[in-house]
Amino acid sequence: MMSGSCGFQQDGATCHTARATIDLLKDTFGDRLISRFGPVNWPPRSCDLTPLDYFLWGYVKSLVYADKPQTLDHLEDNIRHVIADIRPQMLEKVIENWTSRLDYIRASRGSHMPEIIFKM
Repeated sequence: MMSGSCGFQQDGATCHTARATIDLLKDTFGDRLISRFGPVNWPPRSCDLTPLDYFLWGYVKSLVYADKPQTLDHLEDNIRHVIADIRPQMLEKVIENWTSRLDYIRASRGSHMPEIIFKM
């Protein structure tokens, strides 16, 4: 596992935070764990603050199923191609949007975000 060079983030939902799970993740990722009960706390049910939720899964799904794959191999090929085609510029926009979301949450002391911030 590449735990020495990468971190791990989860939204902190209760189903992800069993004591044994958190202990394993802390042992594996140390101070690079971003989760409820981890060294870097993260709010539960925060899909609007998690780029994988508010961007990646929907984006990938929309392209992966565009040609209606009929076999598992075709589906896997589509997933690989879509992920490989994600360009750094797109990720930069996602990160900019994420930063805006975090800034808004900090400034508003945790209140709900306006719909405008969801446009990328």
